[in-house]
Amino acid sequence: MSGCDIGPAVARGESAEIAIDAMVRRFYALCNEDDRLGPMFAAMIPDFPEHYGFVRDFWSHALLGTDRYQRGTPYSHHLKLRVEEEDFTRWMAAFGQAVEECLPKELAGAAMQRAAHMTQSFKMGMLPLPKPVARPAGAA
Repeated sequence: MSGCDIGPAVARGESAEIAIDAMVRRFYALCNEDDRLGPMFAAMIPDFPEHYGFVRDFWSHALLGTDRYQRGTPYSHHLKLRVEEEDFTRWMAAFGQAVEECLPKELAGAAMQRAAHMTQSFKMGMLPLPKPVARPAGAA
C-alpha cells in the first residue's frame, strides 16, 4: 500500500485538490524520514500544518490554475536553506515518489516537469558556482 490512500482521483475539482493535499503530505513524510532533509526541514519550518497549506496552495495554482497561492515565488522562501547538490537529488526522489503514489496521471507529468524546472532554478541560485579549472600558463 502506498502512503496515499485517497481513492480514485480525477484531474479537476475536489478530487484533484484532495490528491494534491495527499501528495504534499506524503512528500513531507518521505522527507522527514530522510537523514538530511528531515532535520533541515524541521529546523526551518516552525509550523508544519501551516506550511502544508502554503505548499498545497502553490501546487493547486501550478497544476489547476487556482489563485490561492499569493506568496510570491517559492524560490524566495527557500534562500535561507543551506543546501548541497545531493539535497536536490533527495528532494526530487521524494517528490517523484509522492507524485507517483498520490497524483492522477493527468497531473503527475505536469507536477514532475514543474518540479524539475524549479530544482534547476533553485540549484542555479543556491549552489556556489563551480571553481574554474586551472589552465597551464600559455594554454589557449
